[in-house]
Order: sequence, then C-alpha cells, then structure tokens
Amino acid sequence: MSQLVLGPLLRYVGEREATVWVETESAGEVEVLGHRARTFEVEGHHYALVRIDGLEPGTTTPYEVALDGDRVWPPANSPYPPSVIRTLEPARPYRLLFGSCRIALPHEPPYNLRRDEDPRAREEDALYTYALRMSTRPREEWPDLVLWLGDQVYADDPSLGARSFAASRRDVAEPPGEHVADFEEYTHLYLDSWSDPLVRWLLSTVSSAMIFDDHDVHDDWNISEAWVAKMRAKPWWHERIVGALMSYWLYQHLGNLSPRELDEDPVYRRIDAGGDAGPLVRELAERADRDVTAARWSFHRDLGGTQLVVIDSRAGRLLDGSGRRMLDDAEWEYVERHARGDCDHLLIATSVPFLLPAGLHHLEQWNEHVCSGAWGKLAARAAEVIRQAIDLEHWAAFDESFRELTELERSVAAGERGIAPATIVTLSGDVHHAYLYEVAFRRDPAAAPGAPNGRSAVYQAVCSPMRNPLSDPERRAMRLASSRPFIAVARLLARAAGARDHDVRWRPAGRRQPWFNNQLATLELDGRRAHVRLERPVPGAAGPPQLEQVAERRLA
Repeated sequence: MSQLVLGPLLRYVGEREATVWVETESAGEVEVLGHRARTFEVEGHHYALVRIDGLEPGTTTPYEVALDGDRVWPPANSPYPPSVIRTLEPARPYRLLFGSCRIALPHEPPYNLRRDEDPRAREEDALYTYALRMSTRPREEWPDLVLWLGDQVYADDPSLGARSFAASRRDVAEPPGEHVADFEEYTHLYLDSWSDPLVRWLLSTVSSAMIFDDHDVHDDWNISEAWVAKMRAKPWWHERIVGALMSYWLYQHLGNLSPRELDEDPVYRRIDAGGDAGPLVRELAERADRDVTAARWSFHRDLGGTQLVVIDSRAGRLLDGSGRRMLDDAEWEYVERHARGDCDHLLIATSVPFLLPAGLHHLEQWNEHVCSGAWGKLAARAAEVIRQAIDLEHWAAFDESFRELTELERSVAAGERGIAPATIVTLSGDVHHAYLYEVAFRRDPAAAPGAPNGRSAVYQAVCSPMRNPLSDPERRAMRLASSRPFIAVARLLARAAGARDHDVRWRPAGRRQPWFNNQLATLELDGRRAHVRLERPVPGAAGPPQLEQVAERRLA
C-alpha cells in the first residue's frame, strides 16, 4: 500500500473552500472529505493538491486522508488531536503566527544547545515548541494561519539527512560540497524540514502561506547583477537554481493560491491528473531564472476583515544598470491593486524588511549609490565587495522601490485608496532578530491646511529566526548599527554619495529592542483592534521546552 511521504499540509483556507497538499510514495488517488485528486509526477516524485469546497463559514471540520481508498492520515495511535479545517468568518477574531529562518536539525543535544556549548547547536526550535504547546490547548487558542517569511529550508546549510543523501550520490569534496545541488536533493531537504511528527501535525491543521528568501536557494541570492553573473559562471549553478525554483513551486507556491488562482496558473492548469509534469515544471524554473516576468511569486489572501499581500522581494528583482528595483512593473501593479483600504487591517509581507535600524538603512543607501558609480569605478568595485560581504540587500538598497512602497503605505494610511484601515503592518523576517517600529509619514506640502497626515496606525514588525540565532559577535554588530554615532556617520556617507532623505520616519515601539532569540510572533486581529506578541522557546526545567513571552503591544 502506498503511503504519504510528506503532508498533509493544510494550505489555502477561505470561507467555504480549502486546499490540502500531499507528497506520496507512488501514483494514486488522494481523498479528503469526499473530494479527490489524482497525483501528478515530477522527476520520480508524486504530488497532489486536493481542492475542498462546500464548507460553511466559521466551522471546524475534522478530516482524514485516504490514498487509493486506504486511510493514510492520521497515523495509527497518533498522540495529537485530529487534523481540522477551520474556515474563515469575517466577524470572528483572527490569529496569525509569523516568522522566518528555520534550520532543520534534531531537537535534542547537541543541536538544541547554545553555540558556545557546541558549534553544531541552534538552540530550541520555536516552531516545534509552539506546536508542543498548541497540541495541549483548546482549538479556540490555535492560530488560523502560519505565515512563513523566508528561509523555510537552508540549501546552503542543509539538514543532516540531506547532507547524508548528497554524500551517497556524489563527491561532496567537489563544489557545491554539502550544499544542495539539484531538485532531487531539495526533495530530501523538505523531507527533513517538515517530517517531524509534531511539526507535521501542526502543518496539517493550521493553514500556511509561504514566500522564499535567499537561503531557500543560496546566501545573497540576487543581491546584485555582479553576484548573478559570478554564480552563473559556476558549472553547478544551473541545476541548483532550477532545482530550487522547481521545488519552491511544488512545495511552497502552489499552496499559496486559491482554487480560482490555481485554475489561472499557466503551468498548473496544463498538468494532467496522473501525468508527468516534470518537463513543465522544469521549463518554468529555467524561464523564471532568466526572465523575472515568467512567474509571479507575489500573492494575496483575503482573511475576512484583513487583507494580506505577500511581496516577492527576492526572485523578481531587476538588477541591470538601468535601475535596481525589487520587482518589475507588472508585479508591482499586482501589489498596488491588492494593497488598498476598505478593510480593517492591511498586512504587507516581504521577507526582507522594509525598514531597518537607521544606521543600516543609511549604509545601504550609501552602498547602492557608490555601487552605481557615484564615487567612480574603483570605489564601485570596492562597494560591491562590501555589499556582498555584509548583505546590503534590503529595501533601502533598492531606493526607487523603497520610495514606491513608502508612497503606497502613506496613501492607504491617508484614506486615498479606500477607507483607511485601522492598521497597516509590514511583516518581515530575514535579519535573525526581532523588532517593532512605529512609522509616520511627512505631510504632503501640497495638501490643504488641516488635511489628515495619515489615519492608519502604521508599523514594521520583524520576527526572525524560528531556529538559527545570531552569534554574540553578530548581535553586538547589530546593536552598533542602532547606535547614535553609527547612524550619524552612515547618514553623512549616504548624503555624500547623493542619497536623498525619504518621506517616512520610524522609531522603536517600546524599549529593550531588538530581541535576539529563536522566536515566533503572533498577531491577533479582532475587528479594528490589533495586538502583537513575541515569544521565545526556553529549555524546560525537567522536560520539553516551553514558550516564554518576550514582548507584547496593542497596535490599535
């Protein structure tokens, strides 16, 4: 009897419909709540996305998974509660869990120790610890959505299983070494990341949305045109990037889409149930690597009274000399179309933060201008080395796009794109620490006297990592970037290189920031009220790890 390899993952959930994703050992028919889908094959691996409709808003429906008529989920004698689909209801409070950067390692020593205790350690896994607590709590306290904000897998710091598999099939003394090399190795990386029984149960019963960041492919992925040219010259890079995009489309992207959007997806609608989709998916990945218009990875979700717009701030970058931008015109138009008012809350998610500590922001402004030739060719070459060495690649390093996103948020907050939401919150990860900034915009000098200077409360909320904390020297460097002397020097450098000030200001919302831990954030939305909470895992006194609250704040 064929079995599940991975899943089920509960992905899209609306008021009346949902999708459930699985990977199976072999071809077959998958059934969930009377709805069926035949698997499709990609280079020896079998997948299905079951579309379920006819559900009622605001209901909780337990489900099982059958494969060719045999029940394969939940496992026999499972210690966890039944997997359920909880549909949206606009009047009901909504709970969203978010974070990024989760490396896959075992949950016992030496891997859950501090790095100063063992260099292999990454401390306690925040997602695992959250799932542990969730399994003992009533359903009313469970999150409605887990938003993964990048680095769901680490292709350049693989799991133990992925390393072992790579060593079994090629010489890891040759490049790319123990890093993931191709699609087949990516499948083992996802297997190790999502197959822990507790994490697997959480993914089966909480809807998830995902966007990639650099380590899903390679550190600094698409940081600059020079970086791309350097990587494309390496003989192993083609299979690496193609395997990354193939696996992302299969394991992450498909589940982001609603059933209607699945029907519109140019690749998914061409896949025959039970057929070989490998050539279609590989061809998409090859085109998407060379042409940013070949795929739109950004997506949106209607969460009842809240709109969530997730921006691809990694794969769609324009990097040529005519001007650096985070995404092309068509994808930006998509973001603008969905990032509007007439909702209680607008959430804009981008894996790399929109707003950084002020010192880093000015440093990235300076670096972009110098790399573009503001101080001559020799300085530009040196600045490119600095850019890649210390990862100067966030929105501040894409000045035109930064200004576009600033204006978008300002106009929504001012009620120029529909009724202003109670909050606009930009959700991000990537930087391996957490912070919360209050955001304000300069008054438009052309506005009439007494015109409102924004009516929404606007924030940048960053939560990272789930499991991959900074070392002590890295933490000291991040604190330095927030110091007044560093900010003053970086701002002077940026101005000397020709950088202009922006029409936005930000400051920490509360003291004792940033927070350096493995951690997860929860955003609770109830009508036009909003509340955020940050928690970290700590070792249990004489048992499993537990969650400890780090900070909380009412946003609206």
